[in-house]
Amino acid sequence: MRFVFGIVSKGSLLFQHLDTAKEGLSHSVRSQLVWLHAIPPSLKKGTMSVVVQSSLGYVVDARSLIDQSYVRCTRFTETEKSHVKCSFKKQCFQIFKSHYSHGASADMDEENTNMLQKTDKSSKKRKRKRSQLNQGEIDSQAFHEKIRSIVLEGTKALVDSAQTFGYLNGETDTMKEPLPSKVCSLAALCEMAKELPLVDVQEQEESSQLLVTQDGFSSHVDLFSRVTENKEDWAAAVTLMGEEYVIPPHTAFLLSDFTRIQPLISYGRRFNLIVMDPPWENKSVKRSRRYSSLPSSQLKRLPVPLLASPNCLVVTWVTNRPSHLRFVRDELYPHWGVQVVAEWFWVKVTTSGEFVFPLDSQHKKPYETLVLGRYRSSANISISTSEIPEVPIEDKRLIISVPSALHSQKPSLSEVLKPYVGAEAKCLELFARNLQPGWTSWGNEVLKYQHTSYFTVTPADDQANASKDDCTDKSDLTQGFSSPGKTCPPHHCASTMN
Repeated sequence: MRFVFGIVSKGSLLFQHLDTAKEGLSHSVRSQLVWLHAIPPSLKKGTMSVVVQSSLGYVVDARSLIDQSYVRCTRFTETEKSHVKCSFKKQCFQIFKSHYSHGASADMDEENTNMLQKTDKSSKKRKRKRSQLNQGEIDSQAFHEKIRSIVLEGTKALVDSAQTFGYLNGETDTMKEPLPSKVCSLAALCEMAKELPLVDVQEQEESSQLLVTQDGFSSHVDLFSRVTENKEDWAAAVTLMGEEYVIPPHTAFLLSDFTRIQPLISYGRRFNLIVMDPPWENKSVKRSRRYSSLPSSQLKRLPVPLLASPNCLVVTWVTNRPSHLRFVRDELYPHWGVQVVAEWFWVKVTTSGEFVFPLDSQHKKPYETLVLGRYRSSANISISTSEIPEVPIEDKRLIISVPSALHSQKPSLSEVLKPYVGAEAKCLELFARNLQPGWTSWGNEVLKYQHTSYFTVTPADDQANASKDDCTDKSDLTQGFSSPGKTCPPHHCASTMN
């Protein structure tokens, strides 16, 4: 049985069944999938980033979501340009084993490894009786019991569907190379930049700058006081601050922390989608000192009302600490004027479809929560909210994926959220550690996972054809969202697939 997977406009997943009809599939699987027996040629060039979509949620291929942005890339050096292809290193998503009975595994990130090692040494410490739970643990257990069946049954149905199509059946083509271990110094550079005098917004002629100049060469840019834009249709591999980074097409970013966020406000964009992954305080972060955490109360300083358009969809990644979830729902969102509309769950599975941690583990759950809300604009914004279409958002959806072995690298939400914000949405990520095509991103580690050490860079297959980019479906590169800069007109170029 052979299938072709494709992602198409408005987030709908379509399959073209090439050899047989639906025989052999269970009724539950058939009822949850959207089928199409004749995909138009213009849609056949879709990606495999969303593998399954149903009323329960999605199965996504996180690595494919990254790679689709870098098929065409221009590499800039001091003397020349060349065309290359970049793909995120495969070993970063090779999570083979679940931690039901295994010891520390090199497949998991340092945080998980440390946790498992410390668990093995727990016999040296005085064990607390199971009945002696603090209030946070009691609240956490109550929340877990509330959503347990949703996570368990939904994950099983979605994984079963994905395995029917040959996904999450275990990796056979494995990479033995170690994980990239590039030490990120961007946060330290942001601290150093604070010593520089603040740029007066009124004196600054432009709030943004081009990554690549009009004559087609990489420019020397100030990453700390202006929003940097790559308006090109191709990704760009450029040297910034002495290091080489891969920048997606039609993207914009600002490298700064809270104290230097003003250039993002001066950028003058109002966004339809704002996603954030705050550096929540927790014991693991304090022990590892991997990054600086932020007190919850400080998040209220984020200028979300100055960045959000009416009915903007605001999505916040939340750890499994109940106090953080309550803070987002009861304090943070009301402070911004955001109304909670749904809670979704990201479920982390191995390449074989098993939970990466036991579902009922007391130490580490295989899921994280996303709180979705709508910004209800204040009266001083002239646009009437009644003029802005709002798509209802279903509650308790699941997003299933193999997690990255790199610390705190979340899967892109661009495809699964597109139906709720529209294909032309302007999108912003706060506390970003990587960039996305068509998005604006801000954070003090915004380029962390754009470093070329995380990519396999190879020469383009055909340098001659690489230059013929006038008749290419550029919408694939920006995943359907509008560019942070000038919106490009739609392209109507034929595409084929073998």
